[in-house]
Amino acid sequence: MLSMKLDILAIGVHPDDVELSCAGTLLKHIALGKKAGILDLTAGELGSRGTPELRRQEADAAAKILGVAIRDNLGQADGFFRNDKEHQIQIIQKIRFYQPEIILCNAVNDRHPDHGRAAALVSEACFYSGLRKIETFHNGQVQEVWRPKAVYHYLQDRYLKPDFLVDISPFLEKKLEAIRAFSSQFHNPDSSEPQTPISSRQFLDFVVSRSRHNGRDILADYAEGFTVDRTPGVNNLFDLI
Repeated sequence: MLSMKLDILAIGVHPDDVELSCAGTLLKHIALGKKAGILDLTAGELGSRGTPELRRQEADAAAKILGVAIRDNLGQADGFFRNDKEHQIQIIQKIRFYQPEIILCNAVNDRHPDHGRAAALVSEACFYSGLRKIETFHNGQVQEVWRPKAVYHYLQDRYLKPDFLVDISPFLEKKLEAIRAFSSQFHNPDSSEPQTPISSRQFLDFVVSRSRHNGRDILADYAEGFTVDRTPGVNNLFDLI
C-alpha cells in the first residue's frame, strides 16, 4: 500500500500535544464523517514523568477515545530534533503516505522550545512535500507528491491571538477524557513522580478555562483556536457567521 488517505492529520512533537490543543476539533470533524489521524514526532522521552513505553500505551488509549483512524510515531529525538533535510524527509514520507487535506500542528511560539521548532519543521515539510523533484520512497516504491491544502497551528501553553476559532462545545468532556488517558503526565493523586507545570490539578482547569475564553469570542461555550500560515478564503460572507 503506497498511501492511506486521511482528511486531517494532526501532528504533535510530543504525545499529548494534540489531545491538549486540538482534540475537540478532531472529535468534531470525525463526527462529521471526516477521517483523521495523529502523528507524534517523538516519544516524549525527556519528560519528567512516565517512560516512553508508558506514554506510547497512553497515546494508544487516547487515540481509541478520540476515534482516529491511525496514530503513528516518527521516533525523532525529543529535544534534539532539528529542522533539517533528514527530519523534513521523514515527515514528507508520512504526508505523502497519508495524503491529508489539512494538517494541524504545534504552536508557532510557545513556552516549550520544541513546539515552535516543530511548527516550522512541519510547515516547511508540507511545502516541500509538493515538489516533484524531492523523491521519497515507501516500501521501495516512489511516492506520489502531495501538498496539504492548509496548515493550521493549534494554540498551546502561551496565549497567541487566534486567527480563527472552532466551536467544540459538545466535545469538551470527550477531549478531557482523552487528556486523562495520559495519567502519567497529568494530575494523579496516587503518583509519586515529580510535579511539573502540567501535573497539578489546576492545569486541567486552565485547559477548560482557555476553551471557555475562546468560546466567548464566538458566542459558544467552548472553542479551540488556531493560527494560519496562509490566509484562508471563504465561499461567501455567511460562512463566517
